Formats: sequence, C-alpha cells, structure tokens
Amino acid sequence: MRKFIRTPFAIALLIGLLCALSGGADPLNHMYWNIRFKFGGQNVPNSIVVISEQVPTVDGANGQWASQDQSRLIEIIRRQVPQRVFFDAALVPGDEHAIDGKFSEVVRQFGDDFSIVLHAGNGDQSTFGSPLLDDGRLHGTQRVISAWKTNFLGYATSSATEFVRNGKVYKAFASALARDPRQGKRIYAAAEFDPESVPVLDARHVLNNQFAPGLLTGRTVVVTQARGASQAIGYHGHGRVDPTLVDVTAAYGFRRPFSASWGPWFPLLLASTLLLVAQRSEKFRWRIAFAFLAALAPIALPIPLQLIGITTTPADAFVMLAVYASVNLWHRWRSRFRHTSTSGLPNLVALSERKIDPGHDVVVAVIARYEEFLATLPTEQHGECAQQIARRLAVGSGSAQIYHGEGGQFAWTEEARALDTQFDHLDGLKALFSAPLRIGDHTFDTNVHFGLDRNGALDAHTRVNSALASATEALTHGRTTESFEAARLADASWDLSLHSRIDDGLRNGEIWLAFQPQWDFRVNRISGAEALIRWNHPERGPIKPDEFILQAERAGRIDTLTYWVIEQAISAHAALSVGDPLFQMSINLSGQMVDKPSLVSNFSEIVRRRGIDARRLTVEVTETSGVQNRPAARHNLSQLRAMGFRLSIDDFGTGEASLSYLAELPSDELKLDRRFVSAITTCSRNRTIVGSTIGLAHALGQVVVAEGIEDEETFHMLRAMDCDHAQGYWIGRPVPLAELVSRCSETGRSISAAFRDC
Repeated sequence: MRKFIRTPFAIALLIGLLCALSGGADPLNHMYWNIRFKFGGQNVPNSIVVISEQVPTVDGANGQWASQDQSRLIEIIRRQVPQRVFFDAALVPGDEHAIDGKFSEVVRQFGDDFSIVLHAGNGDQSTFGSPLLDDGRLHGTQRVISAWKTNFLGYATSSATEFVRNGKVYKAFASALARDPRQGKRIYAAAEFDPESVPVLDARHVLNNQFAPGLLTGRTVVVTQARGASQAIGYHGHGRVDPTLVDVTAAYGFRRPFSASWGPWFPLLLASTLLLVAQRSEKFRWRIAFAFLAALAPIALPIPLQLIGITTTPADAFVMLAVYASVNLWHRWRSRFRHTSTSGLPNLVALSERKIDPGHDVVVAVIARYEEFLATLPTEQHGECAQQIARRLAVGSGSAQIYHGEGGQFAWTEEARALDTQFDHLDGLKALFSAPLRIGDHTFDTNVHFGLDRNGALDAHTRVNSALASATEALTHGRTTESFEAARLADASWDLSLHSRIDDGLRNGEIWLAFQPQWDFRVNRISGAEALIRWNHPERGPIKPDEFILQAERAGRIDTLTYWVIEQAISAHAALSVGDPLFQMSINLSGQMVDKPSLVSNFSEIVRRRGIDARRLTVEVTETSGVQNRPAARHNLSQLRAMGFRLSIDDFGTGEASLSYLAELPSDELKLDRRFVSAITTCSRNRTIVGSTIGLAHALGQVVVAEGIEDEETFHMLRAMDCDHAQGYWIGRPVPLAELVSRCSETGRSISAAFRDC
C-alpha cells in the first residue's frame, strides 16, 4: 500500500480529490466555462419578452417611474393578452389613493397569471425579507424568488427551484418562467444561451404604442427596470448582465432533459480510470491511446453533458492530470539521473538511496587517470569504457550490480569478510586489471584502487561517501585499499571544521606557545629556544602538534598559524633577551609556505613593525615535498637570509632533508633528527653517521643542532663529537614563557645559569 501511495497516479489522484473537496480548482473551472461560452452561444426563442423601464436622469443614470405610468403600462400589456406577466421592478407608491387602487385593480384582472418577482443575494438562503411580500396593494398576488448561488467571482451557477419563508413555499423565478413541474431539483445557469438575444422592449415605446402589434400576445412578459452595474450578476462568456436575463435564459435551460450536477466527481472518475487502464496496458500504443483519452475527456465531455442539463466541473481532473504528468516526468528524470548518459549503469545516487543489507561492505573502486581515458576516446565509446571496467569488477567481486560514478568510481556491495581477508580479496581483484583495456583502436593500462566502508550502523548515503573518501585516499597515497573506520569518521567533522576551530583557539587562548631551550656547547650555556605551538582543547584535551598542523596544512590554515607564531615569538624574545642580547629564537616554517610570493614581504613587514633584529630569529624549514615551485622557494629563502634571518634545515637525514637538500637550499644550520641522535650511545652506525654529518656541516660553514637528547651520556658524547648546540628533554622540556622567565628571575642569574650546569 505504501508503495502504491508513492506512485505518480496515487499522488495525482490524492491532490485531485483534495482540490475537489476544498474548491481549490474553482479558478480553473471559471476560466474553462468562461472560455467555452465566449464561443458558440445560441439565441433564445422569443416566447419570453422583457419590457425594461428606463428613465434617464440628468447624470445619465436610471430613475424611478411614476406610479400612474406603471399602472398604464400594465394595462397596455393586459390588452395585448399575454400568457403571463412577471413584475420585476420597483413598485412606486402613488401620490393619491386612487392611483394605487387603479394599479391593484389592473393586477387583479390578470388573476393567477400575474406574479411579483423578488430578488435575494444568495441562492441557498430559505427566508427573505422584502416589503413587497407584505404590500397591501398586491394582496393575493403570486410571488416568485430570484436568488442565484454564485462562484467566488460572483458568476451565477445554480438556484433552488423553491424557497420557504415562514412556512410558505415560493417558486423560483426561472422555474416559474419555465413552467416545469419538477420540484426538489436545482436550476443551473444556461450560459449556452446568449443573453443579448433575449427580446427587450423599452417601456416608453410600449406606453406610446411603438411596438409591433401582436408582439406580446400569447407570450410571457417580464416587466423589469434597468439596473446599475452594482446590481448586475456574472454570466459566463458575457461578463456581468441584468439578473433578469439570467433567469430568462435559465428558464429555457430548465427545459433540457436533465437538471443535475455531477460536480468534479465524474470527470475525476473518468480521467483516473483511463489513466489506470493506460498504466496497466502492456502494449505501448494502447498506453498512448488511453492516456490521450484521459487528457481529452475532461476537456471535451463537459460540453455535451452541459447541453443536456448535466453540469460538471472538470478543473479538478485537469489538476490531477497536470500533477500526474509532472510527477511522472519528475520520476522519469530522476530515474534517468540515476544512470549515466554514456554507460547506462546505475549512478552512485541509486546506491545511496537503496537499503544496504546488514553485514555487507560498501566497496568503491577508483580508476586512476580515468578522465584521461575519456579525453582520448570518442564520446560514443565512453559507455563501452565504463562497461568493460564494470564487467571485470562484477566477475571479480561476484556482485550482480555495479554502480558507476562520473569520475571513474565504480561501487558495489558484498558480504563482509574479516578485514585481512577482504584486503586480500581486493588485492586479487586488482590483478584483473593487469591486462589492458581495449576500446576500439585504443589500449589503456589500468590501475585501480579501492575504498572500503564497513560501518553498518550508518545510513547508505554516508557509507557510500565514506567508501568514496577511502578510495580517493588510497589513490592519493598509492595504496591498493583504504578503509575509514568508525573512529575516523567520528573525527571527520573535526577535521572539516578545523578552519573555524583554529580561529577560536587563537582567540580564546587554547592555542599557545611553549619554548624549549637550546644549549650552546661552545659557551656552556643556554643561548636560544625553539618556539613550539601547543593546543589544549577544552573537550579533546591536549592535541598533538603533528595532528593539527598537518590538518592545518591540508585546510590551508598554516599561514595564519605561522604568522601568529612569529608575532608571539618576537614578544617572547623581548623578555628572554633581557639577560642575553644575543639570545636566538627559532621558529618553524612549513614547506607549503616557502614558495609563496607574499612570504618575503610579510616577514619584512613583521620585522619592520616589531623592530627586531632579524639576525636573532632562526627560521627552521620543515618538509618541502609539497613545494610546487622549487625555484621560487630557493629565491624566497635566499631573500630571507639576505634580510638577516638564520636558516635551519630541520630533521636533517629524514624525508627530503638529505644531502641534495643541503646542496640546493641556502642555510646556516642543520638540525640532526632525534632518530639518529637518540641511538648514538648504543649503535656505532648511528654514531658514525652523526659524527660524519657534523664534520660535513662544519666543512660547509654550517652550525649543527642535535635534538632529542634525553640523557647525560648522549649529551657528553655530542660534546665530544664537536656538536655546536643541543636540544632535548634532558636539557629542558618545552614550557610556557612565564615559567621560563620565572626560573631565571628566581635565581637572580642569567638564563643560562637557571639550567643544569653541564
């Protein structure tokens, strides 16, 4: 049932029913009938003649007739021997009792063939309050009621055939004109008749006998008065007309075989039935035929039905059909969107929206250089390329359905295995791509990487994105398979919001600088310190620098951190250099910044603004594997050195910090990595490497700093090797600036004296 409710047919039918119940489609119904009755209107028979009392006044409006004129008009009409007379005008009291008596006498001579017409504004009300009901001059005269129900724009739609006041029944004006004995039915406006075709005589011409002899004889005569625009009533196809004309045309319409309304239900039932048949037809031509009939029926059928007296409102069926067409097109577009235009394989969106069975992994394979394949191939062969890849993956994975992403990603689900087993399985699947792809005249070597998600508690959309991210990381780092476990996914929001978190940390003091002292072997004292950034998060606690610095580099926030560190380090230097003007402050510069055009100017501006001697600052250059423009990097570092900054090659002996690095970049200092230094007391090979490096650096005019010194034996061995500076926990841990300064001030000695006497 739930599946049926989501179908285009069910949605359209529901909205159509809601419109029918609420009248929401009334504007469309009004437009339909208004357009229909603008064309093909027919003339009325001449069995009813309207005599209009018109008395022009100075302002062009119509005034009232005198009572004696009304009496004389009725007398002239009586002499013409009409069949019936309906008086639909204001009854003007005479100035003399004799005049009123004359009017009453003439009316009595008609007997039952004379009726007074009363008007009310709402066709559904059952009581009326009109002075004419109780006028003594009309005692015993029949009364009829004209009261039309209108739509939201005031256009006549229907009227009851009779009305009740104080227990007395009054006929409807149109029903009395039609002389139709049917009771309990409703009268419907007959807009197929042209109201302008109703014979209308000017009452002044009748008074002057200026009308054709016999024109009124044997006919129904309606005496009315000209009414202003405020008293007019809407009439489909003709704007606003005199209410009397609505009753006259309705009287002719009441003679039709039927007088009923099927409202919106018949068009809705017919259109929905035809749509349902169209949906269930197996042959395409029958589906088209029934769909065409469903669209045509609400437009064409109400017209012949109205001509036989059955009124319908087709707009609700129009709404249903329009909704059906829109939802059906949207479903088709959505279905097409789920498939690529070239391969015909289901899109990753389709996988994201389906239910993934418990105990199944989501696997994404990404093909390296896939866009280059497509750029090489003609457009018509793009689909074949994707299909060949999908076939290999289907064979290797055993999956019946492979999903295709536009960027060369192919996804599927398969039953979960132990992680090691799954990795071995994907390694075997990779072997299927050792054979090249052959598409037309083109041959491509392929390299595939896999992303794995096995977080079964998450929704399908999140799992597909997790597998995509894993595959991208595997491709980036050259690994066969990568998997984002639940813990890593939990950290994803942290990594992705690092930009704002760093700004908050700098603003509220969570991010701060610690300073680790450096020992000078030659003068046997502390001669400098390295500024090290720290982050104490209120929820996550202390965060390792390597973690957030790496993320800052990925997020493009490393520049902000670096310049903040420089500003803080300069302020710290001012406090630390009080006892030692030659005190050296070291700061770290990310390899991502060294080739930026703004680097030199920013450093120069900071030095100028803070008024510090650039020779007191040592810039430690970290890993530069991410440098895109190495000539620019060399130029920038040379410019900084020319400004007076000391340059240090950090972590020498690891990563890119090798001999080629030493030869390529201008520098004043080498920092030996702790992995070599920490083992010199136990490993002769490391001891030889460190000793040789110190000798090489001195030969090149470099100063050597050994970091990672954690015991006294290592310290003394480095002194014996002629190392220049030492840094490590045995000398001093990184501490806040206030603690570093207080240790000096407490002793009343210089900074070097505040530390271990070596």
